[in-house]
Amino acid sequence: MVQKPEDQQGSKGLPHRPQVPLRNDSFLPPHLRSSVTAVPVTPDITQETYESDNSNNSSGGQGPSRGDYFSRRVLDHAIAASPAPDSTNREGQSFHNKVTVGAQEGKNWMNRLTEATMAGRRESMSEFREISPDLALSGNIISATFNIPHSLKYRKGSDWELTPRRGQSALFDSFSYLSSDDSPWNHIVVAWTGEIETPTDTPSPPGTPPTTTVHLSALNHLSKPVPIDGVAPPTPPLVDGLWIPRDDMLRLENQLSHNKRIKTIPVWLADDSDGLDEGIRLKDQARWRRYAEHDLYTLFHYRQHEPTDGRAERVQWADYYRMNQKFANRILEVYKPGDIVIVHDYNLMLLPSMLRQRSPHMYISFYLHSPFPSSEFLRCLPRRKEVLEGVLGANLVGFQSYSYSRHFASCCTRILGFPSDTAGIDAYGGRVEIGVFPIGIDATKVASLAWTDEVNTKYGNLKKLYEGKKVIVGRDRLDTVRGVAQKLMAFERFLEMYPEWREKVVLIQVTSPTSIEEEGDGSESKIASRVSELIMKINGMYGSLGFSPVQHYAQYISQEEYFALLRAADIGLITSVRDGMNTTSLEYVICQRDTAGPLILSEFSGTAGSLKDAIHINPWDLSGVAEAINNALLMPKDKREAMQNSLLAHVTSKNVQFWIVGFLRRLVNVLGSRKNIISTPLLDRSEMLRRYRAAKKRLFMFDYDGTLTPIVREPSAAVPSERVITSLKALAADPQNAVWIISGRDQEFLSHHLGHISGLGFSAEHGSFMRNPGSTEWENLVEKFDMGWQEEVIAVFQKYTDKVPGSFIERKRCALTWHYRLADPEQGLHMSRECQKELEDTVARKWDVEVMPGKANIEVRPTFINKGEIAKRLVNTYNAELKALESHDESARKLEFVLCMGDDFTDEDMFRALNGLSAPNDGTAEVEAENTFSVTVGASTKVTLARWHVLEPQDVIECVALLAGVGGSGTGATDGVLSMGENNLAALAAVEDHIPEKL
Repeated sequence: MVQKPEDQQGSKGLPHRPQVPLRNDSFLPPHLRSSVTAVPVTPDITQETYESDNSNNSSGGQGPSRGDYFSRRVLDHAIAASPAPDSTNREGQSFHNKVTVGAQEGKNWMNRLTEATMAGRRESMSEFREISPDLALSGNIISATFNIPHSLKYRKGSDWELTPRRGQSALFDSFSYLSSDDSPWNHIVVAWTGEIETPTDTPSPPGTPPTTTVHLSALNHLSKPVPIDGVAPPTPPLVDGLWIPRDDMLRLENQLSHNKRIKTIPVWLADDSDGLDEGIRLKDQARWRRYAEHDLYTLFHYRQHEPTDGRAERVQWADYYRMNQKFANRILEVYKPGDIVIVHDYNLMLLPSMLRQRSPHMYISFYLHSPFPSSEFLRCLPRRKEVLEGVLGANLVGFQSYSYSRHFASCCTRILGFPSDTAGIDAYGGRVEIGVFPIGIDATKVASLAWTDEVNTKYGNLKKLYEGKKVIVGRDRLDTVRGVAQKLMAFERFLEMYPEWREKVVLIQVTSPTSIEEEGDGSESKIASRVSELIMKINGMYGSLGFSPVQHYAQYISQEEYFALLRAADIGLITSVRDGMNTTSLEYVICQRDTAGPLILSEFSGTAGSLKDAIHINPWDLSGVAEAINNALLMPKDKREAMQNSLLAHVTSKNVQFWIVGFLRRLVNVLGSRKNIISTPLLDRSEMLRRYRAAKKRLFMFDYDGTLTPIVREPSAAVPSERVITSLKALAADPQNAVWIISGRDQEFLSHHLGHISGLGFSAEHGSFMRNPGSTEWENLVEKFDMGWQEEVIAVFQKYTDKVPGSFIERKRCALTWHYRLADPEQGLHMSRECQKELEDTVARKWDVEVMPGKANIEVRPTFINKGEIAKRLVNTYNAELKALESHDESARKLEFVLCMGDDFTDEDMFRALNGLSAPNDGTAEVEAENTFSVTVGASTKVTLARWHVLEPQDVIECVALLAGVGGSGTGATDGVLSMGENNLAALAAVEDHIPEKL
């Protein structure tokens, strides 16, 4: 493990230095200048940021106190100018100087910043508050990533063995930087433990080889045991999980929290029945990654599975949902107002929304390290809406390349219906910003590791072994997206097209087993077989007894061998068919400081957009790749060195520190500019189910059009589906539930379509008429009101009906509505505004009525009749009935659960009424705020008084079905898991903390 350099300043504080001058507009990043506001953000752009005074209140070597995992550093902030962008590309600059300057690039702004804070602390804070006076950053960062930075080996009663985890080196380096004294932030990582290795029966010192390999899994398909005489070896019996006592759990948490490089809080993933006070039992640990790797990873890399019956996917989605919720719970244990939460990658795409549900004011960012597909491909994902909505809980979403950010914005528009542009998405009454932030590597660390004595020795051996040969190097995981087969086919084509290079060029290809479960056994064996076939074909056709043009190593190689190989290469060849940020290409650039070997890079790699001076190829164009290899081999030295200098300048300056600092700068800027906007969070179904189960008396109020049924062009066609009727019947059948339909529809319509459900109550025409549950009689609440205004309204409506073809008038007992849904959209909207203005200037001035524009309609009704008054009436009536029962239980004397769902502005009256009834939050309110779920429906970006949101009427019915048990353990269950939707199964599993065996 590479240790961070010691702080050269010591612990006594820094000397006083002069104040940093203020920047003018010419130093602002382009995305903040008015002339280029439409240009998407890139990591090359720098902006204001913040710094610590580096004063460290040490606790004598003790770890963080319980409930506070952050270091106790006193922070101060100021604005500093960004470093020069060309500091690593000066003429005659040495390699070591490039690396050193590049490493300092992310630190120089801190030094100037420290000068400012030490010279005038109060002035710098005042300057910061002028930019965002209400932001109140705490200086703490919580990074959420799927796996901890260590692989774990467990030995009962002993310290855990922690070894660096393979892969994600750039991400873990960014964590190390944020946790170091070079960063002004206090930092903690929240991550899953990963699969914990089962202890052997006989304890032995770490590193002792096993006495047998019988029970060890194969590294890949080719290393599996070969059956003798066609008889496969017996399968060892399944072990009933790994039991870890509570003391050992606490021992690991203590080790991780005191880690000098990265402080980590582990997330323990298990069913509730497997997690007890005495310890935890880990069974089928890989289950928590299956949905992400089987569905998301493959689809994001443009691969689609054959359709299935959905049984496994439902269970995997429930595990994925629960896993994200357990992460949310763990984060909220340590979160404090003002903390910044950064969520990483596709395993945690639901987490931003889950955190937003629980803490609406939280500062959240999300960064996707993998590609993001186009909307045409994402549509193939059954849970596409939930995944997108989960990410939209963040304030800022970052991507590796512009194409990925553009695809995400397009998906939000095409799938969710949210307006978007190149800089963000308008969602739920707020704005979610998007940006492009290509990740870098720790160039200083790579440079130091690549020139150790051991690497130098291995490098010399490789050069001697392949003396007189040109060496092409490829190092990839053996999966479907790395393009190993395409590389071999292109190399075969190269030898065919350019025979003069035969026996003069060797391709050294290293393939390591994939870490993606989906790419295991079946897929990996197919790829391995294909790779083996190609290698045998090439070596057989173009090799000899003394020479093989392809040298293939299907194994993990040591770090020293890896860097020696990159240094010995004459060409680096990367042929990914779809990739995120391929750090091998960046490390190759560092390793080629002396020989300047060209880099041939797939245009489908995430680094292609950053390494513009590399030779870009299309891996599917075999002849094109072959030609690029030939051109690279023949490239003059001066051209190779020019290419290398440009690439090296980029890699050393746009390093991992530059990446994370730029991402945080942009986030702080976004938070400062939109600090007063609170987005409506997605409805937390699991929390709703918990409250529902705990309540003794419950009230439900549903709008009809756009809530229980979709909006249709012809109002008479809005007929409830069988699922709506079944769900409402089951919900109303519970004597603890009072279920009401509060609609603008008239009595006849509601009675005809839903009147046969005896347990339903109805309010027609926005509260003009009421029918209690179990009754067939309607009560007229406006019978004493003068309806003379209707004649004048009809006259106005008729005038506009004659002008607008397709429009018509709907006459109700107490209201009149002019519909233009069937008319030309532009004409209908234009004429509706004129009609509304005329009514407000005439009828509304004479009569006590209000003119209400709706969805492709205008309605006129008495002012004192609205859905909000009905909501108040129902809450007060049921509370009065409960109080009359004279229960000794104080909580049973009022409603303990209220769910109100509607889609348009007339339903805002209900939300407003419930907000008033649930205040103050001191136990004296008519209904407690935490038991009140006001939910707006639809993909509109309207500002709402509701506390929650769902996307469409189908989500409303799923919520009703979840509470009523339709399709689950209650009424209507027929097929177990298959009878319940994935989202409801996930919410139910989250509440019960395990997948129900019988649903």
